[in-house]
Amino acid sequence: MVYARAFFDLQFEFAERVATLSGLLLPDALLQYTNLYIRFGLGEPDRAHADWQKYLAGLREAHDGREWTYRFYLERAQAAGGPPVIARFGCFAYARLRGDRLRLHFQNTEVEGASSLGSARRSQRVADLAALFGHVKATEREPLSVVGASWLYNLEAYRRLFPKSYLATARVLRDRFQRMPLWGQFLDRHGGIKQNRADQFLERLDRQSSLKNLDRCFPLPVLTVEAPIQEFYAFYGV
Repeated sequence: MVYARAFFDLQFEFAERVATLSGLLLPDALLQYTNLYIRFGLGEPDRAHADWQKYLAGLREAHDGREWTYRFYLERAQAAGGPPVIARFGCFAYARLRGDRLRLHFQNTEVEGASSLGSARRSQRVADLAALFGHVKATEREPLSVVGASWLYNLEAYRRLFPKSYLATARVLRDRFQRMPLWGQFLDRHGGIKQNRADQFLERLDRQSSLKNLDRCFPLPVLTVEAPIQEFYAFYGV
């Protein structure tokens, strides 16, 4: 999916405000407080990366920094995919983290018709997860725990897909400014911006006088959750 320019403009405006409040140079604010580097498909943030330096060089020359940012993204949009995963089942995928942890990822693969998290699609999402955990049970031999980190865990439409014991572990994960689990809350299923949520964010941002509690400008926090995989096997009946 190619994301709309408004999504990048929102992050650019945030970085400009951070630079004003903190005294950081704008390039540093763009690197540390936005998802731009990762959306450019450059991997884990590294200020010395040649393509990041190319972006900054263009930014210095640009008449309109926001327009240049979006143009730079479009040149790389096809390469800037989602996180690396082992297998995908419908809207869900998983990856292995260090140690014995499995990380869940959600991607809206239904761009037409009903919402992928709507009541009409609940049974399909549960089926996606049942297939995923069936695959894990058949292919992964060591004991695992399942972890998630996303703004989506604030939504009942998402929460109802998971074991209650998993949801009971939820805690707020702060300072995730470089990551999509925070910025994704501003995107609709077509890659456009959710304007009401963006307006709420900008209103809060305009009231900031320091970097303290900066992440509370975001309408929804990132929640992290974790539980043993056996609880998922039992919940989905695999």
